[in-house]
Amino acid sequence: MSTVLVVDDEPAIRRTLEVNLRARGYEVKLASDGGQAIAAVTRGHPDLVVLDLGLPDIDGLDVIAEIRSWSDVPVLVLSARTAEPQKVAALDAGANDYIDKPFGMDELLARVRVALRAPIVSTEAVVVTPDFTVDLGAKRVRRDGQDVRLTATEWQVVELLARNPGRLVTKSELLEKVWGLREAKNNYVSVFLVAIRRKLEPDPSHPRYLITEPGSGVRFVPEGADADPGHQEEL
Repeated sequence: MSTVLVVDDEPAIRRTLEVNLRARGYEVKLASDGGQAIAAVTRGHPDLVVLDLGLPDIDGLDVIAEIRSWSDVPVLVLSARTAEPQKVAALDAGANDYIDKPFGMDELLARVRVALRAPIVSTEAVVVTPDFTVDLGAKRVRRDGQDVRLTATEWQVVELLARNPGRLVTKSELLEKVWGLREAKNNYVSVFLVAIRRKLEPDPSHPRYLITEPGSGVRFVPEGADADPGHQEEL
């Protein structure tokens, strides 16, 4: 049984999450402020932390930073701060995922399942290609000596592929692990791949590293592959 620590200063949200998580077999611990959250992680070693950022005593970003200084427990942020810079700040601080308030319970439960399945990798893992590097520990991509600015979702796609170099990552796996979805329109993943290729590939229309296998999925080839226009086809 996985243990989920819910940290939120709103009693109604704590209660709602507790009821729904317990109904699905999770053990649930509750905290109403940052101090309680840090103490609960220290003592209880939960498998996942669902964390609000607007806490009454310690800002959620500082809570994440404190937890990350000694723990790899996945942190799923649940917050009314919806501006992109605030989301980026949370992810940079060490959050694994981010959900906006108000939220759908089905989406949140899907993100919980994904977070609990995600493997922990070495913070020193760096995947190197001839044109760019993916630093999994620092959660960043560098090209030509500069950081590449990726959106939170683009990073999650790159991270999943970089964790599985050479392996075909299916469309359904991408949808489930990145978006928490079981199905979507055919071009849903392709739209993000096009955007990522524009930022990483030397020639985005003839990709060498992010190789689409039509009807199947995407394969990340760190050493580079022979460019093929057909690899741009939709999944």
